[in-house]
Amino acid sequence: MVLTVGVTAFSLVQSLIIPVMGTLAEQYDTDRSTITWLLTAYLMSASVFTPVLGRLGDAWGKDRVLVGCLAVLSLGCAISALAPDAAWLIAGRAVQGVGGGILPVSFGIIRDEFPSERVPFAVSFTSSLLAFGIGCGTVLAGPLSDALGSSALFWLPCGASAAAAAAAFRYVPSSPVRSRERISVTPVVLLAAWLIMLVLAISESPRWGWSSPQLLGLLTGSLALLVAWIRIETVSRVPLIDIRLMRRRGVWAANLVALLIGFGLYAFSSLVPQLAQTSPASGFGLGVSVSESGLMMMPGCLLSFLAGLLAAPAAARFGAKRLMVLGACTGGAGSAMIAFMHDHTWHLYLGAGVNGLGVGFTLALLANVVVTAVPAAQTGVASGMNANLRTIGGSIGSGVLAGVLAATQNAGGAPTEGGYIRGFVIIAGMLLAAGAAALTIPALLSHSQKPSLTGPLASTT
Repeated sequence: MVLTVGVTAFSLVQSLIIPVMGTLAEQYDTDRSTITWLLTAYLMSASVFTPVLGRLGDAWGKDRVLVGCLAVLSLGCAISALAPDAAWLIAGRAVQGVGGGILPVSFGIIRDEFPSERVPFAVSFTSSLLAFGIGCGTVLAGPLSDALGSSALFWLPCGASAAAAAAAFRYVPSSPVRSRERISVTPVVLLAAWLIMLVLAISESPRWGWSSPQLLGLLTGSLALLVAWIRIETVSRVPLIDIRLMRRRGVWAANLVALLIGFGLYAFSSLVPQLAQTSPASGFGLGVSVSESGLMMMPGCLLSFLAGLLAAPAAARFGAKRLMVLGACTGGAGSAMIAFMHDHTWHLYLGAGVNGLGVGFTLALLANVVVTAVPAAQTGVASGMNANLRTIGGSIGSGVLAGVLAATQNAGGAPTEGGYIRGFVIIAGMLLAAGAAALTIPALLSHSQKPSLTGPLASTT
């Protein structure tokens, strides 16, 4: 229950502000480019802290890191809720990104504490809460903001994460599996540098343009630092992220799926409300309110939750790889439906439901691939990197789709129907590519067949 509340609170934070960005810009008397830093600051912070805190959980104790992540998430939400201006609002979002460590340490705790036969269901269910929470955030944003004001968008996850932090401190036992080695600072700094440069370049690409000197410079610098980071990690006796783990077929294939699924998940969640809110006077669109457009994500939200409940038993019967491929393709089909059928409200409800069911299945099973492919002492860092790649994929998806809509604007500066069609087709293509990538994942081991490493990284308490 503690992990469920914590992961749900974190996933809500990711999407609650997306439908009301325009409202927040007006409330804090700032422009659209400034308010987009609510997403950029969060993504940069989460991209750095998710794998680092996953590794620290492996080393210091997952219970301690979980409590810390939940407490900092609550603090970040409180800062944003009380923010007197846009700068403080953005600062609060950066603090909230630290909560990215919740997901990998939760998987580690499940692996450490649950009986082996219950691990697949628990991991699948916890992972599916990501899609569920993102969908719920889109649904709740409008009604919460209308009824209680924009500060409620932050007080809700603030209270939930604070309660989860207190419960985790009281009830989550100390980690029985830890790596004893001290973590070097240099890999952390290099990882932070190349990730921040990458996320910043992607997030600002719609405004700067894909051929701008700023963007090309950031991408070049990010690549150079990535090469330096990989080199240091390869020769380090105690790496922050063991490159050998990343080379395992189960891990790299799962990471590729996570990147592509992240692209589709975040882009779809932002594009559906935009299309629904478009005025019919433009020749398409439904002209609904922010609240009603959020409700169109409800079928996907509920079906992704159902997928989390059914994923593990269905995988035991039909095979996890088969279901992951089917889920990704189903998600792509939901996006394709909306690309070519969006004239009526039920079209969007149906497409969102089909998409949510498919993506929910794939996400629920994806975490099990990573958890079973690595030693217990490396669960946090491996699942953290996987979650991080999903976040980066979401950032890429948001940037690409914003660029697609901007490139197809009409004379009045609004996106055209062709732009939305192209956007949903791109999302469908990425989800189909995720299905193809899932074909390369090896058969899952049982959780009693834990892989092992030799050397210092294998040491446990």
